[in-house]
Amino acid sequence: MRDPAEMLILGIETSCDETAAAVVRGHSVLSDVVQSQIALHAEYGGVVPEIASRDHLNKARPVVEAALSAANINLREIDAVAVTCRPGLSGALLIGTQVAAALAFALDRPLVGVDHLVGHILAAFLEFPGQAPPPPAKFPFIALLASGGHTALYRVDGPDVQAMTELGATRDDAAGEAYDKVAKLLGLGYPGGPIIDALAQEGNPDGVDLTRPMADRSSLEFSFSGLKTNVARWVKENAPIENDQKLRDLCATFQRRVTDSLLDKAIAASLREGIPHVVLAGGVAANSELRERGRERMARHGIRLTVPSRKACTDNAAMIAHAGWYAAREGRDDRGQLTISPKTSLPRATRKGGGRRG
Repeated sequence: MRDPAEMLILGIETSCDETAAAVVRGHSVLSDVVQSQIALHAEYGGVVPEIASRDHLNKARPVVEAALSAANINLREIDAVAVTCRPGLSGALLIGTQVAAALAFALDRPLVGVDHLVGHILAAFLEFPGQAPPPPAKFPFIALLASGGHTALYRVDGPDVQAMTELGATRDDAAGEAYDKVAKLLGLGYPGGPIIDALAQEGNPDGVDLTRPMADRSSLEFSFSGLKTNVARWVKENAPIENDQKLRDLCATFQRRVTDSLLDKAIAASLREGIPHVVLAGGVAANSELRERGRERMARHGIRLTVPSRKACTDNAAMIAHAGWYAAREGRDDRGQLTISPKTSLPRATRKGGGRRG
């Protein structure tokens, strides 16, 4: 029996538009293979569930084989299989869980279902080969999780779902979703986050009059639909935008409003909970301004900020294998009882008015 700390975990991720597989030993990533579907969905301006599922079906086996090869291990050396089972697109999740279940049964190894959001939160501990490891994260910490489908703040006291408490979340659009919708509105393409981020580097973040979303600092909730509407109204009033600098200023101002909102709430949560440690998580955590401005603003308040590598922020299977490692070392086995769900298993904060998606 292998030492639990040395267990080799095969992770599989198919919750949305990436088919990914990885092998992890503890916090160390031995391989991480991601097959993106961005080109397939670009013409639609967003992910088409049926197209995503079909591509997962075609890519799952070769991606798993590539991950094993890159890790230089045999399939039978795997100690457990971890797979994203929630939240996500139901058809996409089904492909990944079926592949993982088949492997677990064939190998007679434990199967661990992982919440995608838990994977993102724990990605702060991942150590990728050839990259300097992030400053060590330690429990407890405040997690600012911002992605295309989710934006929320969590108090994280341990690696289990039961040790994570939602402090506040978006009432409407997620931050990444707002980026995609604004990019589509401006005809910039998909995915919107990297495109707007690049244009914003050459823009004036105070060059356009846009509202500050959910400026009330007494609330830890987010809202980005009003900002999106504000951009749409500005575009309508100023169309056509023939000046490239004005487009850059618009992107820079939009990005500054989003990042300030995220950081304002994260700082407030850290101070309120008395936990001077914040971890960035999710795809939006790859945003250059959020990372750089986050370090500056957190330092002013004496808050330590852990910023994972960009590779750890975007959807990947290493984070799923890593989260599965925590569960597998405790002896968990979901074979025969794994279920999928479009909703997260993380708790929801009790609030008046508004709600949280997913």
